[in-house]
Amino acid sequence: MSFPTFTSSQTDPRARGKEFGTHLRGRIAANLAGYTDLFAVAGAGAGQVRAWGERALEAIGDWAPAQAEEIAGIAAGAGLEPWQVAVINARTEILAAIDMVGHGECSTSVVLPPDGPPRTVQTWDWHDHLRDAPVLWEYELDSGRVVRTFTEAGTLAKIGVTDAGLGVHFNILRHDSDTADLGVPVHLIARRILDEAATVEEATGIARSARVSASTVITVVTEHQAASIEISPAGVAAIPPGPDGVLLHCNHFLDAGLAAGERHATERPGTYDRFRHLEAHVEGLSGADQNARALAMLSHAPEGAPVCAHPDLTQPLNQRWETLATIGLDLPAGRLRVHQGGPCQVTEATWQTF
Repeated sequence: MSFPTFTSSQTDPRARGKEFGTHLRGRIAANLAGYTDLFAVAGAGAGQVRAWGERALEAIGDWAPAQAEEIAGIAAGAGLEPWQVAVINARTEILAAIDMVGHGECSTSVVLPPDGPPRTVQTWDWHDHLRDAPVLWEYELDSGRVVRTFTEAGTLAKIGVTDAGLGVHFNILRHDSDTADLGVPVHLIARRILDEAATVEEATGIARSARVSASTVITVVTEHQAASIEISPAGVAAIPPGPDGVLLHCNHFLDAGLAAGERHATERPGTYDRFRHLEAHVEGLSGADQNARALAMLSHAPEGAPVCAHPDLTQPLNQRWETLATIGLDLPAGRLRVHQGGPCQVTEATWQTF
């Protein structure tokens, strides 16, 4: 099994968006419908969701006009309104505004060995009714930079890598400062980092320049550097690897100042169990083999940390979580290695190189 792929032929943002929207029209519509259902179950009506989408589009236009143009192009190609595509891009912000909570989510490991390229892997957990949302998208910028991203249909970027030797992993966070006054979507911060940054410092500067309303952590990796850039309305902090070159992140803040407003401490305590699991398996996570790194993450609840999640079908859709993908960055090649599903399903033959 593999995720669908699309390679853009256009470099102009609006034209690139229209081509993407046209090609993935059905998937984008299905993704929007899936999020509309999720928001409704969590208590948000259609009028409120539209207002949030329009507010997000305004914030995007102020902070990244080219991204607003691309969203308009996607909408034109997919037969939607721009605010509807903005809703897909701002789903993290809308969920924070609704104050929806749950027990799933992602785990990330980055190891910078003394010799050789960075060794990375993450699980991507999300709601099981959205398992058909992911796509792999390659596009080229006017600058000549090529970006490859694992994202959702209609979303400008998520986890990704560039031929300039920079990659990003992505985990959601929750903070007391999260607000319903929608700001720049965190997925668009990831997009600008992929498009513009060459260093961890440049990526951190991009993150600091955005007014956000929801929290996340974007772990940025280059050949010799890495940092987990924790983003919230209360501020931005960059967490470096330890002296051993190991950088781990789950779904709680590691910066001491931002951790004072942590929301997962009582709502998603499994994040701490997952972090301890990663710490206990650093040796496996440090290996050169992608398959072995994924298997080092393997753990199921209730016997252990719920790194590999499977949905409880007795729960409403907003409380069902599944590990939909396992992903590593191949920085020297500028490629992603993606497995559809969780670590418990990984074999040498299941990796998709993109």
